Amino acid sequence: MRLQDIMKESVETVAPGDAADVAFERMRQKRIRHLVVMEGRVVTGILSQRDIATAEERRGRAVADLMSTPAVTAEPRTTVRQAANLLRGRTLGCLPVVAEGKLLGIVTTTDLLELLGHGADHPVRRSGRRLERGSLRRLRAQ
Repeated sequence: MRLQDIMKESVETVAPGDAADVAFERMRQKRIRHLVVMEGRVVTGILSQRDIATAEERRGRAVADLMSTPAVTAEPRTTVRQAANLLRGRTLGCLPVVAEGKLLGIVTTTDLLELLGHGADHPVRRSGRRLERGSLRRLRAQ
């Protein structure tokens, strides 16, 4: 499975010069934990809820002061396994998905956990058909 199969195409972005307080309020209202920082059409960083957790940290500061940079990105054809290892290895919470310099989507650790949790409950054959109870054991035995 590839990131293009699971990414969210609706990505909330923010500019480096935007106020951190405004960015925090946007995250709170949208119930998200990451904003992709864009300078023009270029992904320059990530602003996470952890970066601006306290009012003291964000008061009177710009996004550029608090964002994580450079942004670690992935391509649409990156496998879920590669993405998980990238997130785990760098202790990241999200990966913006970029192709030819264009932001296409985002994948978060929560997205990967949901995929894992769903897959554990509902194993799927490569053909896309659901397996019935006991079928997984039979497949493994083959």
